[in-house]
Amino acid sequence: MNNNLKVIIRNSIKPGDMGYITYLHGKLYADQYGFDHTFEPYVAVPLAQFISSHCSKERIWIVEKENSIMGSVALVRQSDKQAQLRWLLLHPEIRGFGIGKRLVKEVIAFARQCEYSSLFLLTIDILPEAAGLYRSLGFTVTEATKMQVWGLKVTEQKYELKL
Repeated sequence: MNNNLKVIIRNSIKPGDMGYITYLHGKLYADQYGFDHTFEPYVAVPLAQFISSHCSKERIWIVEKENSIMGSVALVRQSDKQAQLRWLLLHPEIRGFGIGKRLVKEVIAFARQCEYSSLFLLTIDILPEAAGLYRSLGFTVTEATKMQVWGLKVTEQKYELKL
């Protein structure tokens, strides 16, 4: 493992970010899990809304390595008291260095700073590494629904964290 991995994490949106974050989600999930083309609009539509109507109680973290986007996560306001963790993704090249854990911890800290009382996220059961990360930081599964989505049969899981 390369312990000298150099990445930048920024909170600002630059031209091309939305398209590239959408592309990265679409490409990686298709290659690794067999998702079909319907996953990209699932990412793109709410991401476009987030970028267009950004407020002070929301934030995005964009991970770059050598000027290329390699990951992201965001905190999205759902109500005065509840926020959602969205778009957590790291390129396989930068996984295993603790970046995912750092990002989720930063989201939790920001959610507390914004005085949300709870944080939730939606994921699917075929992502055991992500599930382990969420559980290690105190999230618990509160709902599970079997569904056919993105060309797969999966169980969607809602994880929640009281802040």
